[in-house]
Amino acid sequence: MRPMSELRTVEWVGGRVRMIDQTRLPYKFAYVSFKDYRQVAKAIREMTVRGAPAIGIAAAMGLALAANASRTKDKEHFMQDLETAAEALRKSRPTARNLFWAIDRILREARQTAGGPNEVASHIVAEAQKMAEEDVQASRKIGEYGAGLINDGDQVLTHCNTGTLATVSYGTAIAPIRTAIGQGKRVRVIATETRPRLQGAKLTTYELLRDGIPVTLIVDGAAGYVMSRGMVQSVFVGADRITKRFVANKVGTYLISLAAKANQIPFYVVAPSSTFDLKTEQSEVRIEERSPQEVTHIGGKRIVPKGVPVFNPAFDLTPVELVTGFITEKGLLTRDSLEAKLSAHESQRVHSTTGYSNISRFGGAN
Repeated sequence: MRPMSELRTVEWVGGRVRMIDQTRLPYKFAYVSFKDYRQVAKAIREMTVRGAPAIGIAAAMGLALAANASRTKDKEHFMQDLETAAEALRKSRPTARNLFWAIDRILREARQTAGGPNEVASHIVAEAQKMAEEDVQASRKIGEYGAGLINDGDQVLTHCNTGTLATVSYGTAIAPIRTAIGQGKRVRVIATETRPRLQGAKLTTYELLRDGIPVTLIVDGAAGYVMSRGMVQSVFVGADRITKRFVANKVGTYLISLAAKANQIPFYVVAPSSTFDLKTEQSEVRIEERSPQEVTHIGGKRIVPKGVPVFNPAFDLTPVELVTGFITEKGLLTRDSLEAKLSAHESQRVHSTTGYSNISRFGGAN
């Protein structure tokens, strides 16, 4: 069985988008393939594929499907077909920055590419594949930078799933752990179960066990307790959107950051620079609210009394003041350097040659 770190969560295969079906894990490992962008949008909405970087690449490949499917010979009408697909993909999940970043990048490339629809479609397919490779390389770089913050013998707490299944491959917050272990460090992971969809219990433990990484599962409410007992040396979490004031991530992250602060434990947010959205204010970000049934039922069985109201936000907001540092593919970005540089650069999004925002301009290490 191949390690998870060598697999691709989402990829372009034979003119289709192939994904690992995460809704069937940990019981069955299976791939699904899609030939229509509407199927990709549904897969994102229903969390067949999930994780901010992974859904961004899935959306880019969904637009590649739409480009190939367009039958018009006129570029203006071709762009209208792409915009229709883009709108459907944008509506699939509302919070993760990478989804919108990827769609905008593909549309920009389409507009700037010379030639007719066939030439543009070929370029879009190549661009989506290029973005997938960039994501893998970004994850590897994140692993290299983050591994330096992990000592031999550390136990790291992580929330939700931030490994291969959340990216094209290798991971965000799991990447430094993988790399540190590859360097010969002895590292153990404490994974939260991540109610209500149990991404930590189902996906993170699956990944780590498959790759031989020691992991202990805890209920979400135990995070503060294990920190207070000295069982955690650092916290590594992912992100769905990072603004100049807060980090939007899986609900429960804010409480974990407070517990880490109270126990003087480093709290790192790990994400590619495509997750940064430094122009957006808190009020402009929509926090996704999901079905009450995710909370009221487990395994199809109701566990709460009928008629009880349910509030089920998928994400919460952690103030950047609680973040020790942001680990990106450009290096470690401290919140102090973020705050110091924002006034000069908040109106800019500088793109590197790989298409990612150049976070080093905001104080990150190269």
